[in-house]
Amino acid sequence: MIARDSDGTLYTRAGPEIGVASTKAFTAQLAALYLIAVHLGELRGVLCADQVRAHITELAAIPHKLESLLGIEQRCEHLAKKYTRSEDFLFLGRGIHYPVALEGALKLKEISYIHAEGYPAGEMKHGPNALIDENLPVVILGTCYHEPSGAVLRDKTLSNLKEVKARSGRVIAIATEGDSELAEAADEVLFIPKAPELLSSILEVVPLQLLAYHIALRRGCDVDQPRNLAKSVTVE
Repeated sequence: MIARDSDGTLYTRAGPEIGVASTKAFTAQLAALYLIAVHLGELRGVLCADQVRAHITELAAIPHKLESLLGIEQRCEHLAKKYTRSEDFLFLGRGIHYPVALEGALKLKEISYIHAEGYPAGEMKHGPNALIDENLPVVILGTCYHEPSGAVLRDKTLSNLKEVKARSGRVIAIATEGDSELAEAADEVLFIPKAPELLSSILEVVPLQLLAYHIALRRGCDVDQPRNLAKSVTVE
């Protein structure tokens, strides 16, 4: 119905949805939006032909990076054993990583029924700080990139991580491969391959959803059909 009523349609080509909380739908939508942004940049003259080619080349490398990233599943399963009895989670991210923190929290609450909240890392002093103690796992998106603005965000996120540790919080960090500083500061770390900032969100969501998946399995939840949720919402 949406396709019929729309003036234009861009299909994600992600295949049929088996589980309600599907990783492929989220990542395919991000890739589609990225392509739209690059196309608009070219049409408006913001991106030259070489820049467009560079963006598309980086996007084409993402599937291989995603495939290699699946190797962390055993690590996610190990973390699930440690945190399966937690009743609350806090997810923190800055900039474009804040929506990924929201997605990580959403997937955890959807399939494991654990209360989880995504929050902008730069605003944690405006409330979430009061919740942090040794019983609250905090997932921090602290990936780094070569762009100067990205490096600044990463350093500020590292500062947030240290604040959580100073309050006896337990930190699970999502970090870029080779970032030993962030790995040493966190209690646990899940590494993702290096990628430009605008594409890193596609990679970041995989460890978050794998963690939610294994926690849900250990809690005996139905990960394909979470309670009270439907694949198609047909009424307001």
